[in-house]
Amino acid sequence: MPRWAILRAAGQSEAFTYGVYREVEGTEAEALAVMRGLIDTFDEARTERKRKRQTRQVFRLSERTYFVRVQYPWASDESAQFTLAELIADTSSDDLPDIVGG
Repeated sequence: MPRWAILRAAGQSEAFTYGVYREVEGTEAEALAVMRGLIDTFDEARTERKRKRQTRQVFRLSERTYFVRVQYPWASDESAQFTLAELIADTSSDDLPDIVGG
């Protein structure tokens, strides 16, 4: 079964830092569904009166990469980029090669 990492990039411009947000096993479609679910719930902050944030935008950069921007009327904006990456080499797995070249 293929293994996937949902990467989250945070920061500004060239100062982005990437980290593994979640790991998933399954088909590409299943992993994309998990990632889209995470994107749909990203930064669900609410005010003291339980009102939802003012503006939330999702941009698709490619089939496996999305950018999310949440704009608040009372605070600074939050944003993140999510990318789905397939595991293709792993020295601890008998099912995968040790290196990218095979």
